[in-house]
Amino acid sequence: MQSESQIPIAASSKRRFAVSLALFYSAVFAVSGTHLPFFPVWLKAIGIDAAWIGLINALPAITRFTTLPQVTAFAEKRHAIRAAMMVSVLATAVGFTAVGLQQQPLALFLIYALTCMMWTPTMPLTDAYALRGVARYGLDYGPLRLWGSAAFAAGSLACGYLIDSIAARDLIWIIVAWAVVAVAASLLLQPLDDVRRKTTERHANKALLRDAGFRAIIASAALIQGSHVAYYTFSAINWQLHGISGLTIAGLWTLGVIAEIVVFALSPRFSLHPSTMIAIGGVSAVVRWIVTASEPPLALLAIVQLGHGLTFGMTIVGTMNLLVQRVPSHQIARGQGYYAACNGLLGATTSIVSGAIYARIGDGLYYVMAAMAAGGALVIWSARHRLKVHPQSEASGG
Repeated sequence: MQSESQIPIAASSKRRFAVSLALFYSAVFAVSGTHLPFFPVWLKAIGIDAAWIGLINALPAITRFTTLPQVTAFAEKRHAIRAAMMVSVLATAVGFTAVGLQQQPLALFLIYALTCMMWTPTMPLTDAYALRGVARYGLDYGPLRLWGSAAFAAGSLACGYLIDSIAARDLIWIIVAWAVVAVAASLLLQPLDDVRRKTTERHANKALLRDAGFRAIIASAALIQGSHVAYYTFSAINWQLHGISGLTIAGLWTLGVIAEIVVFALSPRFSLHPSTMIAIGGVSAVVRWIVTASEPPLALLAIVQLGHGLTFGMTIVGTMNLLVQRVPSHQIARGQGYYAACNGLLGATTSIVSGAIYARIGDGLYYVMAAMAAGGALVIWSARHRLKVHPQSEASGG
């Protein structure tokens, strides 16, 4: 039985873990909040054409299914997830600095590729670190993750404000600045020993990819999240062509992230099965992309952006809850690596193809995204009965 003197120490450790992780999530997502909507704008500003923009923006997704699984597996095998997170953000800051000094498409492509090899493992490693903390301290993933979304919104809004007052060619340095902040935040991360690892060593040889339920989870999530590729890559460019200002674009992105934050904050109260949450996310994405493809007026577009809370937020909450249920604690980084790799494979293909499709039919690209989301909803719905059975034993960290 735990003595009273031990309780404040446990509470203090739990609080330090939660605060340091929230700060790191915030810094990392501030990088994404400036990168996702405005990196393509920067590429266009320095003279990169649409075909190259599609190829360059495919690089993060490509590294997710090539180098990322090796990085996460190596970090997990060495029990160095926290150290890998720290190295990853440091390399990211250096890499984006080098990217900012380039203007030739091929050189930029190659340097950005090297940067992405170290940058893309950051989020799977962070989620693995977070889920181990969830298992150890009895925390909820959503309230931890919402701080990243809040920082994403703040970073996007700040960058949108600046885009109307600084040259678009200087946007890259805002991304670099946030990457440096992420390096500083990484120094505050708390060591987290996996207290269940010793009791689960006998399960180490279990192959996650042999689990049909696990495959259904990552495939459905990849299809639904992959349907956001057109939005991430071309929304800012397309909205600019329709006369929407940079600050308004940032505001539209921020509306979506606010809805996402609300979903994360309320997620501990959700009683739906995680597979149902993912299905809801997929169906919501179908509706969202069909409406977006019709070039709606600004007021309706703002309402549609609130659907991001369902299309992204609900999907990721359901996905993470299912991964906690089905993946042993000592394999969570490997599971996150497979999940990111599946996202990357589909995302890279979609990004490359979307550049050509967008050049031909513009907003009609969103109809393709709606079809992808529908596929993801069907995959998870067909596997819902299998996913209600948890394959882990208590000892395996489920």
